[in-house]
Amino acid sequence: MTQALPRSINHLGDTGRRGKYCSSATYNSPETFTLDPEPGPGPEPTIPPHPHDNFALFLSRRFARLGGLVGAHPWPFLLLPLLLSGGLGAGFLFLPQRQANGIEGQFTPLGGPAKSERRFAQEHFPTRDSERFSGQRLLTEGAFASLIAVSASGNNILTAGAFGELLRLDGAVQSLAVPGGDPGTQLSYPDLCVRSSGSCSSPNPLLAAVQGEPARLEPLLPQLTYPGFGSSVFMGTFLGGVQLAGGAGASRVQAAKALRLVYYLREDEAADRERSLQWLENFLQQKFYLTHYIFWWQVAYFTSISRQEEFEGNTRKVIPLFSITYFLTITFSIISCLRVDCVRNKVWVAAFGVLSSGLAVLSSFGLLLFCGVPFVVTVANAPFLILGVGVDDMFIMISSWQQTNPENKVEKRMAETYAEAAVSITITTLTDVLAFYIGIMTSFPSVKSFCLYTGTAFIFCYLYNITFFGAVLALNGKREEGNRHWLICTKVKDIVQRHRSCLYNMCCVGGFSDKSSGREDEHPMNKFFRKYYGPFLTKIWTKVFVVLLYGGFLATSIYGCTQMKEGIDLRNLASDDSYVIRYYDWEDEYFSEYGPRIMVTITENVPYWNLSIRNDIENCMESLENNSYVDKSLSESWLRMYENVARIGSLNIDTKAFFMGNLSELYKLFPEFEWDIDIRYKEIAASRFFIQTVNVTTAVDEKNLLHQLRDLAKGCKIPLMVYHPAFIYYDQYIVIVPNTIQNVGIASGVMLCISLLLIPNLLCSLWVTFAIASVIVGVTGFMTYWDVNLDSISMLNLVICIGFSVDFSAHISYAFVSSEKSTMNEKAVDALYLLGYPVIQGAISTILGVIVLSAAQAYIFRTFFKIMFLVILFGAVHGLVFIPVFLTFFGICGRSANKRVNIKTIGEDSNSFSNTQNPNNVRCYENQIDCNGNSFLKDNIIRQLNDIGMEKPNSGYLHSNFFPVSQNHDSNSFLYQNNAVMVYKKQIKQLHDEGKINPDCP
Repeated sequence: MTQALPRSINHLGDTGRRGKYCSSATYNSPETFTLDPEPGPGPEPTIPPHPHDNFALFLSRRFARLGGLVGAHPWPFLLLPLLLSGGLGAGFLFLPQRQANGIEGQFTPLGGPAKSERRFAQEHFPTRDSERFSGQRLLTEGAFASLIAVSASGNNILTAGAFGELLRLDGAVQSLAVPGGDPGTQLSYPDLCVRSSGSCSSPNPLLAAVQGEPARLEPLLPQLTYPGFGSSVFMGTFLGGVQLAGGAGASRVQAAKALRLVYYLREDEAADRERSLQWLENFLQQKFYLTHYIFWWQVAYFTSISRQEEFEGNTRKVIPLFSITYFLTITFSIISCLRVDCVRNKVWVAAFGVLSSGLAVLSSFGLLLFCGVPFVVTVANAPFLILGVGVDDMFIMISSWQQTNPENKVEKRMAETYAEAAVSITITTLTDVLAFYIGIMTSFPSVKSFCLYTGTAFIFCYLYNITFFGAVLALNGKREEGNRHWLICTKVKDIVQRHRSCLYNMCCVGGFSDKSSGREDEHPMNKFFRKYYGPFLTKIWTKVFVVLLYGGFLATSIYGCTQMKEGIDLRNLASDDSYVIRYYDWEDEYFSEYGPRIMVTITENVPYWNLSIRNDIENCMESLENNSYVDKSLSESWLRMYENVARIGSLNIDTKAFFMGNLSELYKLFPEFEWDIDIRYKEIAASRFFIQTVNVTTAVDEKNLLHQLRDLAKGCKIPLMVYHPAFIYYDQYIVIVPNTIQNVGIASGVMLCISLLLIPNLLCSLWVTFAIASVIVGVTGFMTYWDVNLDSISMLNLVICIGFSVDFSAHISYAFVSSEKSTMNEKAVDALYLLGYPVIQGAISTILGVIVLSAAQAYIFRTFFKIMFLVILFGAVHGLVFIPVFLTFFGICGRSANKRVNIKTIGEDSNSFSNTQNPNNVRCYENQIDCNGNSFLKDNIIRQLNDIGMEKPNSGYLHSNFFPVSQNHDSNSFLYQNNAVMVYKKQIKQLHDEGKINPDCP
C-alpha cells in the first residue's frame, strides 16, 4: 500500500524548498507524493505536473530516482569519487610542465595589432646586439638590468663625491660574473654586454663622458643639456628630477636628483640568451648594491626578468592562505550544521561537504593538466571560489533533507531530498558553468585558462555533491535512523530523562523532531524571516525607503562606471613588498616626463625620390608631431637629414638612381640611419623614423596615445605603422571593453533563457535579467571607488558576476511566482521565509571562501576578493531586499489567483465548514444530492473539481484516510491530513461561491 503525503506550500517547514533552493516540488493544491514503501534501487516520486514546470518536473523525477539509488546503495557513490579523484589527481605531476605564466603571453590580447607590427619590424629591421646596438631601436624590451640611484638627501647629485660612489657601484655591477662555456672560465658584464662601434654600450651617457674620473664631471656641466645632450644623445631616460637653468641657457642642466643606469645584455644567439639570463639571475641574488656602503645614494633595481619572477612568486605566496580558507569554511559549515540534538547533529556531514569541494578541485585540475591545458597564476583563485560555492550547494542539500519526515526510510528521504535540492543546484551550476565557459571566448589567455579550470571544477563539484556528498548524507541518515550519537555512533534514548541533568539530556538524548510537523525543528533564522524581516520589508514606508535606496545605489554605480580606469598596471603583477615597486615608484616620480620613443614605419615600397611623395611623408610626420603627446623637437628622420645633406652637398636625390646611389653619403655622416632603411633587391622595402612622446603618465594617456597615433597613421596617404614594445601591453585597451561587453551580453542572454526555463513568466524573467544588469553595473561602478581597474583580471570577475547574480535573483523570483499566498506582500514574505537563510548561508560561505585573499600581498588576488565581495554583497542585497520589494509592485508576476480563495475569507463561513473533517460531510460534496433528492453525476462533479486544480475527490487522503488516522492519533500524519482538509475547504468554498455546488447540501 502506498503512502500518500499531501504537500501544501503553506506548511513547508524550512528553507530550501523552492527558488534557488527549490525545484519543481512546489505545489499549488493538495496533491499526492507517492513513493514505494519498500527500499528499492530508486524510488520515484509522483510529482504533480504544472503547466510551467515540465522541465523541472523531468529533472525532479530523474533525481528522485537517483536519490533513492544513493540512499539504498551509498557506498559505491562514496568510494568511486574518491578513486576517481585519486586517479585524476595524478595530473598534478604535470603541473611544472603546464605552467604558463608569461606576462605577455597571458595578459595581452591574442591577435593584438602590436604583435603583428612587431613581426613586421623584426622582419625588416633585425637587431644585432653584438655589433650595432641602439636602445631606441629595440623591438622588444631586451635583456637588461637597471638601477635608479636617487639622492639620499634630496639634493643635487651632479657632484664629484656622488659620482665617485656611482662609479664604484657601476664597477661592482660590471665585475659580476657567471660561469663561462669552458670549465674554469668566468664571464663578466663586459663579456656579455651589447656593443656599438666595437665597445660596450654605456649604462649612462654621463658615465661614458667622465671616463671613470669623477673630477671630470664639474667641467662637463656647462655643456650638459637636457633632454638632448650633444648631437644625438637623448638624456630623458637617464637623468631625472632635472632642474634647468633660466634665461638663455634654458636647456642647460643646473641640478638633478636621480640617475638611471641600464646594463643591456646580448640576445643574438641562444647561447647569448642563456648566459645573459644566468647573469641577470646572479645580479638579483648578489644584491651587491646593499652590501656596499653608499652615503650619497638610495638605489632601486630592476631587470628584464624581474616582473616575470615576481609574478610567478605570487602563486607560492597565496598557497598557504588556502589552508586558512579551508579552516574558516569548515568552521562555518560545522557551526551552521550544529544542532542541540545529539542525533540530528550534522558535524560530519558539514566536514565531508567541504571535502567534496576539495575533491572537485583535485579532479578537475588534474584532468585539465592531463589534457595539457596551460595553468596560469590566475587559476590559483579558483579553489577559493569553488570551496565557497560547493559549501553553498551542501547547505541546500542539508536544508532539503531536513524537510523530509524523519520517520521515513532513508531511501525515501533521499529521493525527496534529491527531488527538491538536486534540481536547484543543477540550475545554479548550469548558470555558473555557462558563465565561465562563455568567458573562454575572451582574447586574454589568462582569462581563458581561469574560466576553463573553474567551469570544469564547478562540474566536478556538482557531480560530487550528488554522488559523494549524497552518499555521506545517506550514511548519516542511516545513523539517525538508528538513533545513534553523532560522535560515538552508539544508540541513545529519544525521550528526555527528566531526572537527569540538562547536560546529560543535551549530550545523551536525541532523535526527537518537531512532532507537529513531522520534520526537524524550524531554524530560528527561518522564523526570523517569516515573523519579522518579511513583514517589515513589505510595509509601505519600508518599500519607499527601498526604492530610494535603490535609486541612490544605481546613481552612485553609474557615476562610478563613468570614472572607470582601463588597463592593467604592470606593477600590479608583483607583490606589494616586491623590490620592483620601489623602482616603479621612482620611475614615475623622476622619469615620467618622457614616454616611449615611437617607431614610425613606412610599410611599403614608395618612390622616395618623388618630391610629392616626400611631401606626403613630411605631412604625415607633421601630423604625428602635432599631437599633444609628441614633442616635435625630438623627432628623428633619416629622410629629413638626407634632404639636408643633399641640399648642403648639392646632391641630386630626385631620381631613383641618384637617390639610391647617394645614400652612402648619408651613412658616412649618420651611420645609425643605415639601420632604419631596409633595402632589398635595390628597392627600399621599408624605412622608419622616430618620434618622442611626452607626459604619458596614466592608463588613460596610454590608451589615448595608442588610439590617436594609430588613427593618424591610418589617415595618411602613405602606408604608415606606429610601433613600440609597450604597445604590446597597450593593446588591451582596444579589446578590454568590447570583450567585457561581449561576454556579459552573451552570458546575460543565456541567463535569460535559463530564467525562462526556471521562471516561466516573461515579465519575471525580464526582472531577473534586469537584476543581473543591475548587479553588473553596481560591481563595475564600485570597482572605481575601490581602486580596481577594468583589466583582464577584473573582466573575468565580471563574468563570474553574471552567474552569481542569477543565483540570488532568478530563484527568489521563482519562489515568488510559485507561492500560493494570495497577496503580493504575502508572496514576498513566503519567498523570503523559504530562501532567506540559505541565501545568507550561501553568501557567507562564498565570502569566507575568498576573504583570506584580502590579506594577499598581490593585486591579482586582492582584486579577486574585492570584486567577489561586491558580487556577493550586491547579489544578496538584490535577492533579499530589492527584488522582493519590486516584485510586489507587479501582481502580474504571480500565478492567476482567480482560482484561489483569499485566506483572509476562510473563516467567514465557519458555521458552514465547521466540521469538514467529518467524513460524512466530505462525502456529501463527493456524492452531492440536491434538495429534491436528485443525484449529480459523479464524473460531472469530479470534472468541476478538477477545473479548480484539485485531484479526484476520492483520492486516498481526501476522505477515507482522514478519520482512521485521526483515531490512531498519529500526529505527524494528522498534520498532513489537516493540511489537505484546509486546502480542500478553500476549494469547496470557492465552488459554493461560484454556484457549482448546492449550498443547501447538509
